[in-house]
Amino acid sequence: MTENTIPAIEPQLILPLFGARDQHLRRIRQRFNVAITHRDGQIKITGDEDNVAQATEVLTHLKRIVERRGSLTPDLFDATVAQVTGEGPPVSNEAVDVLQTGRQIRPRTEGQANYVDAIRNNDIVFAVGPAGTGKTYLAVAMAVEALKHQAIRKIVLVRPAVEAGESLGYLPGDMQAKINPYLRPLLDAINEMIGYDQVQQLIQQDVIEVIPLAYMRGRTLNEAFIILDEAQNSTVAQMKMFLTRMGHDSKIVVSGDATQTDLPHHTSSGLRDALVRLKKIKGVRMVELTAADIVRHQLVQKIVEAYEVKQRDSRAPNGQQDQRNKTGEAKKKTSTTRSE
Repeated sequence: MTENTIPAIEPQLILPLFGARDQHLRRIRQRFNVAITHRDGQIKITGDEDNVAQATEVLTHLKRIVERRGSLTPDLFDATVAQVTGEGPPVSNEAVDVLQTGRQIRPRTEGQANYVDAIRNNDIVFAVGPAGTGKTYLAVAMAVEALKHQAIRKIVLVRPAVEAGESLGYLPGDMQAKINPYLRPLLDAINEMIGYDQVQQLIQQDVIEVIPLAYMRGRTLNEAFIILDEAQNSTVAQMKMFLTRMGHDSKIVVSGDATQTDLPHHTSSGLRDALVRLKKIKGVRMVELTAADIVRHQLVQKIVEAYEVKQRDSRAPNGQQDQRNKTGEAKKKTSTTRSE
């Protein structure tokens, strides 16, 4: 027999966690054949080792959900059990709860659902994928949800100030005007979810902070949701500096397209380096989105696929490229002969 303990259950969370008339507890007991007791703010799970481990994982996930939302829907309960046991859809497409009344944002593909689920259940998440897959948009939505439910006190939106052909010093205006073009995508997303006037108010109150990556040095951010966008344009040193800004009760999402970089030649991308260096660390989750997750205009997916084909051809050995060219020429000749 094995016994696990889940500590520090707030009294107001007991009812949504256990369910009306303890219906959630009964289902977990029956599903995993374990005994569950609640005493002095602690939940004890007793039974066979494997069953106890799974029941503990389910209850831990459910506890995080009710801490964040204050309630637990049947669909989310079922999805959590399915995720732990692997006996059904691994994630839920539950809507992300943003501040604007009546607005719903939810994952639209399986890859996006995995991404949202990873953010909910991990403190550091790396998301890589092509344009239009929702990397930035969904990360901002999750940050707004965390702010709404008071899981955090501050949202920090960060981007490297690296573009082709220009530097901050050559742009007109004060510092805020200089960095605005680099941070515009993040501001557009959060304005859509909260509303321009409220965003400006929250920026004035320092609840929302939008800054270039270079300005993160020397800081420690507690109870914050920190998003690094376009992370492929960070250097290895910058990525290390950024990740080590994380304080207690904070969450980090790093997004970017590892195949694209505007860094100077021979400068290693901090995103590519981190994907290799940190992949075995518990609590760090890597999510890869693909062309199948693109939710912009349908032409965007075709454009991305066309560029991927061109990149594969350019990386192929000369012999393979020659063979492809010959095959294409042969097909053209055959087609011409048939038409004649």
